[in-house]
Amino acid sequence: MRPENLLEVVRTRPFAPFRIHVRDGLRYDVHHPGQMIVLRSRAVPGAGRDNGLPYHLEHLALLHVVRLEVLPTESSEERKQ
Repeated sequence: MRPENLLEVVRTRPFAPFRIHVRDGLRYDVHHPGQMIVLRSRAVPGAGRDNGLPYHLEHLALLHVVRLEVLPTESSEERKQ
């Protein structure tokens, strides 16, 4: 994935939470734009959450990001019910 593509998703307003899928099958959820740092060849998401705060940072090579998935928001889940 190109850093410009990931930055576009992070900077979208209003922000839409999304999930990063990487080649080894791991997934990282990004619930707030401040939870993600995008570098030229890496993404650094905050991983795990406790009261909305990440436990630690992960360093992902953008080369290994296979896709992004928009996460459902509470309002879209409420509409389904």
